[in-house]
Amino acid sequence: MRLLLRAVAGALALVVAVPAQAWGDFGHRTTASIALANVSPDTRAGIRDLLRYAERLGTPDCPLRSLEDASVWPDCLRGDAARWAYTFPWHYRTAPVCEAYDPRGNCANGNCVTAQIERGQRLLADESLPPNVRLEALAFMVHFAGDVHMPLHSGDKDDRGGNDREAAYGIVEGRNLHSIWDGPLAERAISSARPALVRAYSAQERAALAGGTPADWGRESWQTARDFVYPNAFNQAPCEGDLPQSTALTQEDIEAALPVAERRITQAGLRIAELLDAAFAPGRLPQPERGRR
Repeated sequence: MRLLLRAVAGALALVVAVPAQAWGDFGHRTTASIALANVSPDTRAGIRDLLRYAERLGTPDCPLRSLEDASVWPDCLRGDAARWAYTFPWHYRTAPVCEAYDPRGNCANGNCVTAQIERGQRLLADESLPPNVRLEALAFMVHFAGDVHMPLHSGDKDDRGGNDREAAYGIVEGRNLHSIWDGPLAERAISSARPALVRAYSAQERAALAGGTPADWGRESWQTARDFVYPNAFNQAPCEGDLPQSTALTQEDIEAALPVAERRITQAGLRIAELLDAAFAPGRLPQPERGRR
């Protein structure tokens, strides 16, 4: 089911309990808007050309008219499991936060988010492929690059990335830790950011925030889950013992988390821009490492 969330403008909001998906609709669309504001003119033109072939994907219930649509298209496909269930494991690669991080673990046959980002970029860059195949690859790549930046799609404390930990967002109950980071927390981080997150970034800002590989981004998210998300939510380090099954994020907890969520969303957008620019200029595409899966 496609996740529909409303923007959270203040400290507290009434939210709807729905299945968790990284960053939710608003967060994913924001990462795509950041990317579009920072790609080259040639890349922007290439995206427009591919979008003309959206009807060939055969997903009328999941429109694909813009890069923002592409950023949520793979989540929309969850409504058609008969056709697309094989893609569902691609959205995450959670790793235990209390064990050493293995950049190649939990990704059998490339069924994880980091491997699928790389695969999507290479398919997008291959101009010998039909344009609808490249468009599908673009949508998966853009979405998964957003997913991997959500800490709880990489870090896990025996709770399916926070899905099994009940959590209140201020006075709003009935959520879980994963869904809070997906929705209201991300939305508030976006709507309260000054300057606005969707803008053209300077070369200095991009150098500070972007770069790296999907494996690097997954490690960053895993470390953020271990060192911030769980301690922030439970007031204890996750590896010092068992965590409670439920918690409540106070206003202080939420405010402390906002710059963390803002940074991850911004990094996702700028890194998506880099992925796109490299794919539309294949000579810039990094070569795969030897011995990769």
